[in-house]
Amino acid sequence: METGLKGRVAIVAAASGGLGLATAKGLAAEGVRLAICSRDPRRIQDAANQIRQNYQVEVQAQAVDVGNYQAVQNFVRATAEQFGAIHICITNAGGPPAKGFLSTTIEEWRRAVDLNFLSVVCFAKEVIPYMQRQHWGRLITITSVSVKQPVPDLVYSNAVRTAVVGLVKSLALEFGKDGILVNNVAPGFTATARLKELAAVRASAAGVSEEEIFQRWAADTALKRVGTPEELADAIVWLASDRASNITGQTILVEGGSYKGTM
Repeated sequence: METGLKGRVAIVAAASGGLGLATAKGLAAEGVRLAICSRDPRRIQDAANQIRQNYQVEVQAQAVDVGNYQAVQNFVRATAEQFGAIHICITNAGGPPAKGFLSTTIEEWRRAVDLNFLSVVCFAKEVIPYMQRQHWGRLITITSVSVKQPVPDLVYSNAVRTAVVGLVKSLALEFGKDGILVNNVAPGFTATARLKELAAVRASAAGVSEEEIFQRWAADTALKRVGTPEELADAIVWLASDRASNITGQTILVEGGSYKGTM
């Protein structure tokens, strides 16, 4: 399938592992030039080297805390200077700690807002002007199925990521006239280090093994299995492509049928 992505320039945040790395690889396989970032300088450089070797595309890698507006601003400007354009931006950030509400702290709430909501605001403010000038752009956020169906022990994520959906809708309406599509992808239980962390919390609370928790999650889906990062990446590549040219302001669930709602 022709995606029209070859030669495009994409920013992928939190791309040193998990969903971000899988997304960067998926875009690289289509010939997209990449600017990737994460907080860990060694891991992001390792990811960049891996992508260059396997896909023979140009990759810029930088250590960035996406909760820091100045750092995001500098990263976007460096990307534009190196590549001359920014066509696609995938926002992503590590999830906040798995906790029940009474165990939360105000400091952690502020960090969750910075990391999982304001980081999207920061990237959007920086990349949209470049997309407007070329009258073509894709801004895609990665959140969680929790924006549709709250997940136990993830109260930070349940509350903060839902705000991203409102932002996505607003940006889609405001910038559609500029040829910019804004969408959200919401993964369910996906085999990442983050999911293993959540499994450990639940296993400890329930007095069972982590394997038992994974089995329960799989049983709660229509497909009876946990998803893979590559399956989420495929959805993002499609949304970034010319094949999704009439889709904007939407939340696409990639969760194997675990969401039980009708809307």
